[in-house]
Amino acid sequence: MRLTTTTKRFVVTLVGLSACALLASGCGLRSASGTVLTAEPGTIKAYPELEGQPLTVAAKDFTEQLVLGNMMSTALSTAGFDVTNLSNTPGSFGVRQAVIKGDVDISPEYTGTGWINYLGNTKPIKGEKAQYDAVYEADLKNGLTWLPPAPMNNTYAFAIAEAKGEELGITKLSQLKDLPKDELTFCVEAEFASRNDGFQPMLKTYGLSNSTIAKATNLDTGVIYTATAAGKPCNFGEVFTTDGRIPGLKLRVLEDDKQFFPLYNLTEVVRTDTLEKFPEIADVFAPINEKLTNEVMLDLNAKVDVEGEDPAIVARDWLVQEGFVTEG
Repeated sequence: MRLTTTTKRFVVTLVGLSACALLASGCGLRSASGTVLTAEPGTIKAYPELEGQPLTVAAKDFTEQLVLGNMMSTALSTAGFDVTNLSNTPGSFGVRQAVIKGDVDISPEYTGTGWINYLGNTKPIKGEKAQYDAVYEADLKNGLTWLPPAPMNNTYAFAIAEAKGEELGITKLSQLKDLPKDELTFCVEAEFASRNDGFQPMLKTYGLSNSTIAKATNLDTGVIYTATAAGKPCNFGEVFTTDGRIPGLKLRVLEDDKQFFPLYNLTEVVRTDTLEKFPEIADVFAPINEKLTNEVMLDLNAKVDVEGEDPAIVARDWLVQEGFVTEG
């Protein structure tokens, strides 16, 4: 995906894998602050048997994961755990290997990342439940348990400026082939342009090719959002569906109506031995996951990336707003 609201899935994970091979332990684990914002019980109750039990949370180093890692830390602390918060850990594989090794107990993760990046499968599985079931079963042998996922799906997408989308009357990718060629201008990351689930296969799925579009321009992730909002040099930009810049820049995400892109539903990955020791963890996160939709995550990410709020405060405020915790 990307380094701020999303992560460049393959680039970051490959860098993280190389780093892990060079480090004897820890795999770069660190946190920007390590702070756990505390709260009082709401619908998340305090479990006397969990009081003071140590638990380590790790999350990656981009906005969404910072929000989620802090959200998990506050929720688990409210339940009674003595939480070490390692949100802001560099690299997907850094977090992954730390959980496998037992340096970390739990982390926020995405089903598509688990299936494709970590488990090495080249083809995603259609359907949220089928994709979740597959990664759940496959990772049990690694001593990891994936909790039931949220509806939130942080996957690839294409967006257009809202005003331009209104002008063209376009809301879904299948409508692209009906537009005039000179309107078919795209901005994509260089890595996405060459992926087997990237730009060229997407064009083919939706009845297009290099010869039927006007042009495609390779840009860095952050630049794509502003270029798409401006309509120069492209009408359509590669985005990630829960990126806070989407509402901030008034972009319209086009529906992937042929379900081309892989599913990246969010959930928590827990060491199986930790979950067996503390089954209450699943009870803490089940109602939270039910509430985490794309719309919710877009709003939370925008509070950080657009409004400049602290991700830990954004996370706790949302837990308070939803009644999961109360202010201490």
